[in-house]
Formats: sequence, structure tokens, C-alpha cells
Amino acid sequence: MGIIAWVVLGALAGGIASALMGDREGCLLSIVVGIVGAFVGGFLFSLIGKAPVTGLNLWSLFVALVGSMVCIVILRALRRR
Repeated sequence: MGIIAWVVLGALAGGIASALMGDREGCLLSIVVGIVGAFVGGFLFSLIGKAPVTGLNLWSLFVALVGSMVCIVILRALRRR
């Protein structure tokens, strides 16, 4: 998957995850959280035997969304310390 596709997927996943979790950090952080979330989600889904991020499709968006939500939870926990 190309870099532009990762940015688009990250922007979508990060924006949706931020909206669902009530986190309003800004567009750039949402993109970064979404891209990192795609990697985290891909890793987590591969651990349970499911397909990781496979391209720019709904399954990959779902995987990146789950990973982004995990990243937001971790960021919130780190900020509270």
C-alpha cells in the first residue's frame, strides 16, 4: 500500500476514532494516531488469526479504527501520569 493510501486510511480512521471517543486533538494528531493505529490494529488482528490491513477497503478501515482506538486509550493513560 502506498504512502498516500496510508495517509488517507490514517486520516479516516483517526478522525472517526477521535469522534467516537470524544477526543479532539486536531487533524495532524488524528492522522498520526490513525497511521500508527493501522499498524497496531494489523498486529493485533494478525495475533488472533484475522487479516491485517490489506489495502484501501472497509476491512482495513475497521482494523485501523480499532487500532486507533487502542492508541487513543494508551495516549490518555500516558497523559494522566
